[in-house]
Amino acid sequence: MSGNVGVALGLTAAAGLSTTVGSLFALVVKEPGRRFMGFTLGFSAGVMILISFVALLAESIESIKFLPAHLAFFMGMGGIFLIDILVPHEYIAEEEASEGPRLERLKRTGLLVAFGIGIHNFPEGMATFAGALKDVHLGLAIAVAIAIHNIPEGLAVATPVYAATGSRRKAFFWSFLSGVSEPTGACLAALVLLPFLTPTVLAWVMAGVAGIMVAIALDELMPAAKSYGSAHMPILGAISGMLVMAVSLWLLR
Repeated sequence: MSGNVGVALGLTAAAGLSTTVGSLFALVVKEPGRRFMGFTLGFSAGVMILISFVALLAESIESIKFLPAHLAFFMGMGGIFLIDILVPHEYIAEEEASEGPRLERLKRTGLLVAFGIGIHNFPEGMATFAGALKDVHLGLAIAVAIAIHNIPEGLAVATPVYAATGSRRKAFFWSFLSGVSEPTGACLAALVLLPFLTPTVLAWVMAGVAGIMVAIALDELMPAAKSYGSAHMPILGAISGMLVMAVSLWLLR
C-alpha cells in the first residue's frame, strides 16, 4: 500500500490542477457549450456516485461491517455539508444568472469563488489520495471524475477575474491557486494517515470518502449541471458516467 503513495500524490495533483484547463477555456473560448458542460458535470457525478456505493462503501462494509461503515459514510456527507454552509461557492453559470455586476464586484466574485473552491478541493484531495492507496485503478477513476468537475470550477474563477482586470496572468494564477489545495489535502492525508494506517483505518476512511463524493455529486455537480440550462444532458451524462465506471470496474475485477 505504501508503494502507491507517489502515484496517489501524482493523481491528486493532476486532478486538482485541472482547474487550469477551465481557466484556459475562459481565456480562449470564453464559454464552452452549455450542453457539453451539462453532460460532463453529470458524467462526473455519475462516476462518483457509482464508485462510492459499488466500490468504496461496499468494501468498507465487508471490512468493518454495516453500521460503522455507514456511520463513517454519513460523517463524510456531514463534513462536506458543513463546509458548504461555512464556505459556499458558485459556478460561472450561476453567476451569469444575475444582472451584470461592475468590474470591482466581478473581481471580488472571482477571488471569493477561488477561496471557496480551494476549501472544497481540500477534502477532494484526501479522497483521491485514500482511493489510490487502496487501489491505483480506483484512485485513477476518482481522479478523473474530480478532474472533470474541476474544469468548470477553474472557469468560475478565471472568467470574472479576467473580465474585471483584463489580465490573463491574474486569471490563470487564481485558478491555479484554487486547485493547489487538492494536492495539499493529499499531502496532509499522507502525513496524518500513513503513520498508523491499518486495514480498519483505511476502511473507515474509504466509507467517509464515499460520503464526501456522494454529497459533492448530489449537492454540487448535478445542480451545477442543471444550471447550464440543458434539460436532459445532465442525466444522460450521469447515466453514461455510471455505465462507463461499471464497465471499468468489471474489467478490473
